Amino acid sequence: MKKGQEKLGWLFASPYLVYSLIFFVIPLFGALFLSFTNWNLISPQYENVGFLNFIQAVKSPGVKAAFFVTYKFMIIFVPMVLIGSLVISLIINSLPRFKSFFSVGYFLPYLASGVATSVVVKGILSYNSALNVWLRNTWHLNIDWLGSQILAPLIIAVMISWKFMGYYSLILTSGLESISGEVYEAAAIDGATGWIKFFKITLPLLYPAMFTVTILAVGLVFGIFTEPYVLTGGGPGFSTNTWQIEIYNQAFSKLNAGYGSAIAIIDSVVTFVTIIIVRKLLEIWGKSYGWE
Repeated sequence: MKKGQEKLGWLFASPYLVYSLIFFVIPLFGALFLSFTNWNLISPQYENVGFLNFIQAVKSPGVKAAFFVTYKFMIIFVPMVLIGSLVISLIINSLPRFKSFFSVGYFLPYLASGVATSVVVKGILSYNSALNVWLRNTWHLNIDWLGSQILAPLIIAVMISWKFMGYYSLILTSGLESISGEVYEAAAIDGATGWIKFFKITLPLLYPAMFTVTILAVGLVFGIFTEPYVLTGGGPGFSTNTWQIEIYNQAFSKLNAGYGSAIAIIDSVVTFVTIIIVRKLLEIWGKSYGWE
C-alpha cells in the first residue's frame, strides 16, 4: 500500500519534474558549459577559454554596475512593496463585505503586461507629455525623469511595486484571516489599543506570510528586466543596468553567448547567497517572536 502511494505521488509530481528538467536543469548545465567557451551564438565553432569569461566579468563595469544596481533596487523596492502590500491587506481584511471584489481589483496590475505598462509610463514622462508641459508652464520645472540617475531607478521601483503589491497582499490577507479574533478580544480586555495590537499581535502572527513575501520580493529584484529595458535601456550611466539587461546585451546584442552565460552563473550565485542571508536574518527576527 505504501509503495503504491509513493508511485502515485511520483506520478502526480512528474509534470513539474519534467518541466523543471527541461526548462531549468538542462539549461543550467548548458549555461555552465557555455560559460567556459567563447561561443558567439551563431558559429558552430567555439573554443574552451577556461575561467577567462568569469575574470572579464568580475572586471567589467557593466557587471559591477548590475551588482550595485540590484541592491539599490532592493533597498528601494522591498520596503516599498512590503509596506504597500501590508496596508492593502489590512484594508481588505477590515472590510465587512466584498473582500474578494477588492482583492481582485488590487490584483489586476499584476496581470498587466510589463511592456505595455512601461510604454504608458514612458509616454507620461516624455518631454512633451501633459504632465511635463503642465510642470513647465505652471511651476517652471523641467524634469528629465528617465534621464536622472536618481529618479530613473526610483520610478522603476515604484512601477514594479505597484504591479506586485496586489499579488503580495493576497498572501498577507490569507495570513491575516488565519489569526483568530479571540486573540484580539483577549488583548482588548487587557487594554491593548490599535497600534499595540498591530505590533504585539498582528505582526508577530503574520510572520510566516511576511517571510514568504520578503523572500519573493528579494528574488524578484534579481530578475528585473522589462521595465528598465523599455524605459532606460540600463541608463543613464548604468544607473538602471540590472543583471538581466547585462546578460541580454552581452549574449544577444553583442553575441557573446559564452561571456553572457558566465554573467548568468555569477548572477545565480549572488542571488542564492543573498536569499540565504536574508532568510537567516528573517529567521532571527522570527525567533524573537517565538517562531522556530
